[in-house]
Amino acid sequence: MKTLLGLSVVAAALSLSSCSTDDSKTTDGRTPVTIQITDAPAYYDGIFLDIDHIEVITDGGREVIDVDIDPFDILDYREGEYKFLAEHDVPSGRLQEVRLVLDDDSYIVVDGVEHDLTTPSGQSSGVKIKVQDDLIPNIAYTLALDFDASKSIHQTGNGKYMLKPVIRAIPVAVSGAITGLISPITAMPHVFAIQGTDTLGTLASPTGKFYFPGVTQGTYDILIEPTDDAYKSLTIQDVTVTTGQTKDLGTIEILTK
Repeated sequence: MKTLLGLSVVAAALSLSSCSTDDSKTTDGRTPVTIQITDAPAYYDGIFLDIDHIEVITDGGREVIDVDIDPFDILDYREGEYKFLAEHDVPSGRLQEVRLVLDDDSYIVVDGVEHDLTTPSGQSSGVKIKVQDDLIPNIAYTLALDFDASKSIHQTGNGKYMLKPVIRAIPVAVSGAITGLISPITAMPHVFAIQGTDTLGTLASPTGKFYFPGVTQGTYDILIEPTDDAYKSLTIQDVTVTTGQTKDLGTIEILTK
């Protein structure tokens, strides 16, 4: 039985990439869309997603896009690396909803052991998420999805693992990025980019690197919260992000208490 999962979208945008040479796309009002996905790190050996298809709904109609790939480890795609999922023409018009449909073979690897990933029964009928943007006939767009692995996996009391996807659409064409390297990595920190009441969160990778894609232009405070109590928290204030650029904070030293 397939499970229909809505995208928990923090921000949504489609980026301009190229123009199709197929004249029929202009006359029949369709837009070529490429869909790809990246990951915010989590401390697991692997998270293998089995995606069956993606539904894109606009005010011009609904399109079901098959995802013809084997289950893949989403943890392999981070720090600006993307996994291609599919490309297809969809009805042009105002984008209203995106749905991700999983098949039954998703699983997680913890300490070298594979565990099935199940989804809550309440999500079997799908969660409708409104995504507002315009798809223009004959103009190709890329829909980039950011899967937050650490927030999407939940362990139950009986030791099983549940998948409650937290995914945001990345405004690739109208945003920047923030990156840096935390030392020592033994601090195992959570990293947050904060602007007013809006917060983005991620984990440092096993190398200590963190990466925030799809960050709207503006000024942010970067909060680093070690999970090891031997280390102090750190806030870097007034980090400026510019559209189309990656703000590199370099190596950030975390002090012991």
